[in-house]
Amino acid sequence: RPDKNLERLNQSSDRLSIPPIDEEEVMGYLKELVSIEKDWVPSFEGTSLYIRPFIIATEPSLAVAPSKMYTFMIILSPVGPYFSGGIHPVTINVEEKFTRAVKGGTGMAKTAGNYSSGYQAQAKASQTGNNDVLWLDGIEKRYIEEVGSMNIFFKIDGEVVTPELSGSILRGITRTSILEVLNEWDVPVTERKISVEELYQAYEDGKLEEAFGTGTAAVISPVGKLNWNGKQMVINDNEIGPLSQKLYDTITGIQRGRKEDTYNWTVEV
Repeated sequence: RPDKNLERLNQSSDRLSIPPIDEEEVMGYLKELVSIEKDWVPSFEGTSLYIRPFIIATEPSLAVAPSKMYTFMIILSPVGPYFSGGIHPVTINVEEKFTRAVKGGTGMAKTAGNYSSGYQAQAKASQTGNNDVLWLDGIEKRYIEEVGSMNIFFKIDGEVVTPELSGSILRGITRTSILEVLNEWDVPVTERKISVEELYQAYEDGKLEEAFGTGTAAVISPVGKLNWNGKQMVINDNEIGPLSQKLYDTITGIQRGRKEDTYNWTVEV
């Protein structure tokens, strides 16, 4: 869905006072670039050519003001499978001290600063055996927002719940795709505020059936364990759930041409 990625690039640029790109024109450039560099597209199962468009300010100035000059670039890199040995659940720590973003800030934008603000929390989580961090809202430290590099979904008592876009959560392209697929499958899905206390209560009541993150690199990343406040939630016996697996197979199947793209997401080069 390169069109949605370019659309989000302009939304992020607007928040950062960067002028917009011509999305249709850049799409043409992107298709030509991939065509020229097609020999770099790997063919092994699970591999792909990672495409990263980005914009940096290039005005030679130290003024605390928007730049008058910018450079737009697209870089390509062959990448291996996100999960070596197949998809498997990850362990995530619920972060209660550090804050990634707040409403009114740049949390909804795809910008490098949002990642660097999370490095200390990620390092702390890694030291205790966690793969990533689950962020809570920056005001009350109660409401779940997103994982360090992914949006987050929970299946609770038959219903899929994902945090609503509050202004501090990135509108993930894969997140949008998952919502569209779930709606087509008539799976109950709700975008709303959900507190970590509510999630833990659902776990205690035996109603937390699955949890998974969504993002470009992993597509679907099942969550097997959640560590919060000295407690550990082991979800679905630390195994990938049936809905997570079905979503992963569907999205990757469309990406690789094994399944028909009835959504018109794929752009052929």
